[in-house]
Amino acid sequence: MAKWTLKQLETFVCLTRLENFRRTAERLNTTQPNISARLAGFEDALGIRLFERDAGSVKLTPAGQNLLGYAERALNAIEELSAQSGRTDELSGILRIGVAELIAQTWLRHYLRALKNEFPNVDVELEIDLTINLRNSLAQRSIDIALLNGPVTDFNINNIELGSYPLIWVASPGLHVANGDISAIAAHTIFTHARHTRAYVEIAAHLREQWDGPIHISPSGSLATCLQMTSEGLGVAALPLRLVRNMLEAGELVEIAYDWKPSPLTFTSSYPHTPVSSLLKRAAELARNIAELHR
Repeated sequence: MAKWTLKQLETFVCLTRLENFRRTAERLNTTQPNISARLAGFEDALGIRLFERDAGSVKLTPAGQNLLGYAERALNAIEELSAQSGRTDELSGILRIGVAELIAQTWLRHYLRALKNEFPNVDVELEIDLTINLRNSLAQRSIDIALLNGPVTDFNINNIELGSYPLIWVASPGLHVANGDISAIAAHTIFTHARHTRAYVEIAAHLREQWDGPIHISPSGSLATCLQMTSEGLGVAALPLRLVRNMLEAGELVEIAYDWKPSPLTFTSSYPHTPVSSLLKRAAELARNIAELHR
């Protein structure tokens, strides 16, 4: 009787999540023919048909559905065995992490170093993007974990809090904007987050309510761009204090003493609840630990 392998088991579970041979091959860093061969070998070893195939997509058979829970628990038990033995260096594979720009600009490098120290044989692939896109990638399982503006309101997703980041109004010293009157804000182009973000919506609503004159808001999907335009004196911006702290201390930016500010940005480390994974859980906890050290 043929014996199945761990790679075949891993391929089976991954394919059930992604339901696509190409994406599964990309996830497992191999080729589609290898995925097909592993699956065929697994089915031969078990003596059952696991998937119905249709033009590149797959759907579990009733027998495959019955087996899935056992397969997920088996993979998790292997991960847990390594974790409990302290041999996290034995874990290998690819960890796909989606990261919001603020984290990428601040403490991401410290987080990646901590991951490398604890999981030296796990390769990390990064996706730096807007939170709305990271949420979609997480839902589609094209990333394993996301460090984003959270929490993600999906019962299939675990959220670990990474803390809040207050926003402040800043400008170049050359603009000579220091008082807290709204006219000092509205007199300039206002650089802010992308249109669909809460910061943009709150800023636009506040200005419409408090200012009768013309309003010039320039939204951007890049905090780095907002910061650069502001530092060059092309306008003002409400940006995370954590992002602009060094420039404030260096005198490259000044804080505008305006009482109203957009809501703080709240971040979470979010990852799928099922199948249970000790690697994802530990990676999410590491993000929380690093965030606390570098807030």
